[in-house]
Amino acid sequence: MGGGASTPALAAAVAEAGGLGFLAAGYKSPAAVREDIEALKSLTGRPFGVNLFAPPGSPADAAAIAAFAASLEPEADRYGTPVGAPKHDDDGWEAKLALVASLEVPVVSFTFGCPEPQVIDALHDAGAVAWVTVTTPQEARLAAEAGADALVVQGAEAGGHRGSFDDGRPGEIGLLALLQLVHPVTDLPMVATGGIATGRAVAAVLALGAAAAQLGTSFMLCPESATAPAHRAAIDSDTETGLTRAFTGRLARGIANRWMAEHGDAPSAYPDVHHLTAGIRTAARERGDPDGFHLWAGEAHALAEPIPAGELVRRLAAEARAVLHGSSQAKEGASGPRSPAA
Repeated sequence: MGGGASTPALAAAVAEAGGLGFLAAGYKSPAAVREDIEALKSLTGRPFGVNLFAPPGSPADAAAIAAFAASLEPEADRYGTPVGAPKHDDDGWEAKLALVASLEVPVVSFTFGCPEPQVIDALHDAGAVAWVTVTTPQEARLAAEAGADALVVQGAEAGGHRGSFDDGRPGEIGLLALLQLVHPVTDLPMVATGGIATGRAVAAVLALGAAAAQLGTSFMLCPESATAPAHRAAIDSDTETGLTRAFTGRLARGIANRWMAEHGDAPSAYPDVHHLTAGIRTAARERGDPDGFHLWAGEAHALAEPIPAGELVRRLAAEARAVLHGSSQAKEGASGPRSPAA
């Protein structure tokens, strides 16, 4: 939920209701992340997590980036802001690692790649556990070898960026299939994510061996979320989603809009393309134009509701328990002695 929707109030509400609230550190300065963590700690004494972007791979072809930048000039004119300058930065990687260690963040999760074993060892020394987002069985194996404590198993249904280690070979496997494929690879706990929006879905992934379910889009309409009004309206619709690199140069799932349709030829060049489009997207968001910025959302976004985050957590937990309890009772009944025939 990096880029705006994540707030300390949202993470605190989830934590206070019995879930594990997360803060998104992506796209924020280390100073802003520190403020968020300190604000969250002032709101709850319960455990929480912080998500970090792993550093990007090698820079993409400069000519391809320049050509895409030129194609964005009409967008710059439309929204009255210049095309940004491409940058191949690491989102303050070292500073944010030092920050989460010094502030004793209980859980640190990673997306876009797997940290080196020494990075995970340092987090362990600071008292944190490390979760790594994976989208293929091969990524799961690499994360286990690096020392990850748990795997965030991200199905292709998930909203926002694919957490794949390599954007050139992104995992696009559905969640239920992926859980079954990852399970034989490692005995690490699996945190299932992607298209989960109901208690029944939570129960389903638990039945498939996941230790927990992670939801994102379902919380984007909660009052504690900072989701932009135009984005909220798009989530509260039945518009289809699609995978695209049009906004950031990295494959991500969002609700279909004009920008996705017109700029689907964006190169695989993250975060360079992100920096090209960031100012234009901000201008469109501030104008309330849903066709000019990313509308990240999972495939089940139409099921999201504008209810308090704590209420949502409690509802999901109750529904999941009811489904699992009912399944257990049904199994016991099916295996018990049969009644005499009438």
